[in-house]
Amino acid sequence: MKLLPMLVVMILLLINTSHTWRYQESPASRVDRVLTRHPIIDGHNDFPLSVRALLNSDMCLLNFDQDLTKEEPWASFDFNHVDIPRMRKGKLGGQFWSAYIGCNSQYKDATQKFLEQIDLIHQIVDKYPKDLMWAESADDIERAMIKGKIASLIGVESGYAIASSMAILRTFYRVGVRYMTLTHGCNTPWVDAAQVESRAFPPRVNGLSDFGVKIVQEMNRLGMIVDLSHVSSDAMRKAIKASSAPIMFSHSSARAVVAKPRNVPDDVLRMVKENRGIVMVNFYSCFLVQECKTQNASVLDVVKHINHIRRIAGVDYIGIGADYNGVDVTPTDLPDVSSYPNLFIALIKDTEFKWTDKDLGKLANGNLIRVFKEVESVRDKLAKEGKKPDNTWIPEKDIGMEGNETECISKNFLY
Repeated sequence: MKLLPMLVVMILLLINTSHTWRYQESPASRVDRVLTRHPIIDGHNDFPLSVRALLNSDMCLLNFDQDLTKEEPWASFDFNHVDIPRMRKGKLGGQFWSAYIGCNSQYKDATQKFLEQIDLIHQIVDKYPKDLMWAESADDIERAMIKGKIASLIGVESGYAIASSMAILRTFYRVGVRYMTLTHGCNTPWVDAAQVESRAFPPRVNGLSDFGVKIVQEMNRLGMIVDLSHVSSDAMRKAIKASSAPIMFSHSSARAVVAKPRNVPDDVLRMVKENRGIVMVNFYSCFLVQECKTQNASVLDVVKHINHIRRIAGVDYIGIGADYNGVDVTPTDLPDVSSYPNLFIALIKDTEFKWTDKDLGKLANGNLIRVFKEVESVRDKLAKEGKKPDNTWIPEKDIGMEGNETECISKNFLY
């Protein structure tokens, strides 16, 4: 009988020790635990363009399952931010791979080249089935995570890829594209780029044209996420008003923190909250600090942007879209995809907000999955209402058929 009180004391000591251990859990251990349960989904990575540029898209030359920091031509490449070992170290559970080709392809062979990039992404995913898993839906993402694989999706970076054609937009959806950035570094005939705000060139449609509104609405019908990174602030506002589904900024930061046209103004952040969309924060140093050529950005600068978006829009509307392999200057302590945990450690240590495990999980993947599911829900609702494909042609006057830039376009839509 004398053993019973001693046994009780020992049990109480074990319970107290367990609580003390949990209380003393280090930020790094906590982040490892949270990201193991909620692996990160990144909104934008330009690796496919790197494969095109360095390897001429020759998949036989790609060793994506190796450390590319030790292999040429990657080791000497300024945009060398990703490979499968680093993705694993960085706790990635999902990646939107960017299909991108530059503005000089507009009105020429943009559609062909974007399709080549889409095909290349399929090949990359197919080559590494032990680590990458193709995903076309929110459920696919969750299935990939359950299997311990990295869900791989496609985002087309610029609306000039579709050559102002609803049919090509639908074709892109059929081959797996799940978001489209409305433009990139140039205006299209139906949407203005961010650079109009720095007066790099004049606006073409004062944000978004009537045809651009129809593009947004057709994306809603398809279940393709409308991405507003790279567009002017007027285009942001008009597109959000036009969209019946949540929108995304796949790789943008906060303009109130750093006044760059590629960042999102506060009034638009409030609209994002109302729309139930998401802003996925960019890691490009020149969007994080005002003078990126003389000041190195750090993880603390990313924290400032995330906290600002949380302050204005709320914790339910933030994600991560680092833009790795698409930028040449990254924060000193966020050099590549292996370093995502550094950001979460910094958020835990920051005193402006108390980041709970639930909050960190939302930032890592929960908010993006929620947006994706709601976009799919709008698609299903429109289908039940009998919404049909839109076959509207863009008016010739919108294209501006008289300029040299459009000389490769047939001037009659009938033949």
